[in-house]
Formats: sequence, C-alpha cells, structure tokens
Amino acid sequence: MAPLELLILKTLKAGPNHGFGITLHVQEASGGLLGVEEGSLYPALHRLEKDGALSAEWSTTQAGRRARLYRLTAAGHKRLAKAEDQWNTVSKGMAKLMRFA
Repeated sequence: MAPLELLILKTLKAGPNHGFGITLHVQEASGGLLGVEEGSLYPALHRLEKDGALSAEWSTTQAGRRARLYRLTAAGHKRLAKAEDQWNTVSKGMAKLMRFA
C-alpha cells in the first residue's frame, strides 16, 4: 500500500473528514513535516472508495461549502490494520539497516 493511502486511512480512523480536512490533519499531526498535494490526494481517495475501503457522501462544511465527506468502511478498517502492520515491519527493518549502513 502506498504511504499516502495509509495516511488517509489513519486520518479517517478518527472519524469522517473531507479532503481538505485530511490534508490539514496530516500536516498538523506530522508537525509540518508531511504535506499532501491535491493532485495526489483526490485520486487516492477515489481509488480507496472504488476498492471499498471508503464510503463518501456530499455534505456541507462549517464554512458553508459543499464537500465530499469520506469515512472508513469495515473493509477500510481491515485494510488499515494490515497496512499498519506492514508499515511497522518496514520501519523496524529500515531502523536496523540505518544503524549498520
């Protein structure tokens, strides 16, 4: 799974959100170290929705704008758990490699 998809799923685990809200959460949660470009975010959201990991519906934001509100499905929760396990394994391997390389 692409890291962006993991970030999206992890963000939506906290609750439904729209695209801009996901972008803000990633930036804030990473202390500004990570950013999400619109050109990458929306295709990833559409892929995840098509794959059944997300559901989406139109809603109105607090600012009065129409936006798609994304939420995890049961399949999305399972996909997130698997992706977190994979990421943790890769992270541990990279940390070990960085000590010896």
